[in-house]
Amino acid sequence: MTGFVKNLGSKLELVSKAAPSSSPGMSSSSSSSSLVVLHFWASWCEPCKAMDLVFAQLAADTPHAQFFRVEAEEQLEISEEYEVTAVPFFVFLKDGVVVDKLQGANAPELANKVSKWSTINAVTVPMAAAAAAAAVAGPPTTQEDITKQSVVPAAPPTQSCSIQQIEKQQSETDHNKELAQLINQSPIMLFIKGNPKDPCCGFSRKVVDVLNAEGVKFGSFDVLSDDAVRQGLKEFSNWPTFPQLYVQGELLGGCDIVSEMHQSGELKELPTKEEEIDHRLKKLIHSSQTMLFMKGTPDEPRCGFSNKVVSALKEEGVEFSSFDILTDEEVRQGLKIYSNWPTYPQLYHKGELLGGCDIVLEMKESGELRSTLEG
Repeated sequence: MTGFVKNLGSKLELVSKAAPSSSPGMSSSSSSSSLVVLHFWASWCEPCKAMDLVFAQLAADTPHAQFFRVEAEEQLEISEEYEVTAVPFFVFLKDGVVVDKLQGANAPELANKVSKWSTINAVTVPMAAAAAAAAVAGPPTTQEDITKQSVVPAAPPTQSCSIQQIEKQQSETDHNKELAQLINQSPIMLFIKGNPKDPCCGFSRKVVDVLNAEGVKFGSFDVLSDDAVRQGLKEFSNWPTFPQLYVQGELLGGCDIVSEMHQSGELKELPTKEEEIDHRLKKLIHSSQTMLFMKGTPDEPRCGFSNKVVSALKEEGVEFSSFDILTDEEVRQGLKIYSNWPTYPQLYHKGELLGGCDIVLEMKESGELRSTLEG
């Protein structure tokens, strides 16, 4: 291992690099049981270019791991095997087995995952994160510069931290993710002492009574049952007491605020669990005359099909709005059922589905696209 990033040319090459070694007498430092990290990228994707710099830095910081770039749309067999639907996308392998994945241009999280799965006993997370920020904020690097050689040299490491520090940082990150998932379990989520049927403090009882009086449907969590959640949520939300009421993942407040909103009538405006996803989808679809549901944004598409549709609309001079379905799993899955169309992108005009990538490109080729969308 030399701390370099290599371009992966075939699935056979990946198998030879990532599969567990059976050669007798091979030392652990040279065994293929070390970490293998794959970066799936595309030439049209700007975030991929920035993450290339981060990826190269991490390769230098972790010389006992193997780092490979995989051109997602050229190596379709590999992309399909690892279920790559957007780029940048990272896959982590140990002994040929997938142990983790990461989607998106999240440099600090990439550094953390490399640290977690690496066999090195000192990894430069702070330095890698700083380099990541500098890479993303700095001037763009062209894909031609990145792909001039099949092997991309990486800069040498400059500082390191102990594995204990890394594990602590990773533990805090994981705990915050768990809290965020817990908060988003329900559109309206109440963290109380006890449960709605048997609150264990007067303030919790008062909030439960108010929500029930308003007919608000809500989920709940008993903070007395898990001290890690109880203490962690105080720091996570910067709110020292309970109960805590969250609406669509955002902290609304405690007992006093809920009581004030009840008196003012504002609580009646809260969404409920019974709100139909169809109603939300209709509002999104009709939020613009021409609406594109895609992976990523028009400035940074996250799949080739989305990129093609965006390019077609821009070339026709069509004004349109967009929604990144990667940011909202409810919309992503719900729209497939609503439209009876299983893939993305999806283009809507005046509330009606026109179709996906193939149909949009066919309409552009025949000259129908502009006239349809301007009508």
